[in-house]
Amino acid sequence: MAADYQRCAELIGQADGLLITAGAGIGVDSGLPDFRGPQGFWGAYPALGRARIAFEQIANPAAFARQPRLAWGFYAHRLNLYRRTVPHQGFEILRQIGDSLAHGSFVFTSNVDGQFQRAGFAEERISECHGSIHYHQCSDACQGDIWPAEGFLPEVDEDRCLLTSALPICPHCQAIARPNILMFGDWGWLSERSDAQESRLQAWLGKVDKLLVIEVGAGTNIPTARLMGERLKGQLIRINPREPQLPPGKGVSIAAGGLEALRAMAACLA
Repeated sequence: MAADYQRCAELIGQADGLLITAGAGIGVDSGLPDFRGPQGFWGAYPALGRARIAFEQIANPAAFARQPRLAWGFYAHRLNLYRRTVPHQGFEILRQIGDSLAHGSFVFTSNVDGQFQRAGFAEERISECHGSIHYHQCSDACQGDIWPAEGFLPEVDEDRCLLTSALPICPHCQAIARPNILMFGDWGWLSERSDAQESRLQAWLGKVDKLLVIEVGAGTNIPTARLMGERLKGQLIRINPREPQLPPGKGVSIAAGGLEALRAMAACLA
């Protein structure tokens, strides 16, 4: 394992730009729940477990039409959780690695939690391919608007997973608002904010000659971030305790948790 971390340090030294790709696993060391499999999801949301409601059913625009207080109970609980979560030290290690390179770093994440912004990464250097829980849109997509959720201060009955305060509403048509997140079975997601982020990412990639990708906690269940690192030119460092496999010759795989691996990597750079 020590040789692997030394090789990671060598790859960092050869790079002129760092793309950080991240899935849900990066948040585990910050105390965020792991939704891996139905039991992991229902362990975090026992009320949904008792009702046998799967993640794919509640993370679905149909849930806002059918049971809006239950759907918002789930998303508002997550919003409150993400607002009070402190990103772990690994985020800072990644930021420092990026700052040491000529073209800096860019983040590509399938997470909707806003943890990279909280960790001090520049907003214009983050691409959230599935949207963000910190932004709202109309459930009917009436005007095509996306707005910050800062004024939404939800109260949730966690035992029942129900929103007990007022439902957020669209300022244009008064329909129920929903998170600006790409859900399962979602034809109404407004992607303009994420599309603009993707355009900035592609422009940045066009300037980088010696790209290094460090991927943290991106699994195969929702493989968007994982596939991004595999298809780009350049070397890939994959950090994943359960699914560390890499295509041959693509880089270094580290079978460890994110914070543990990033600390060991930082020690090799010191």
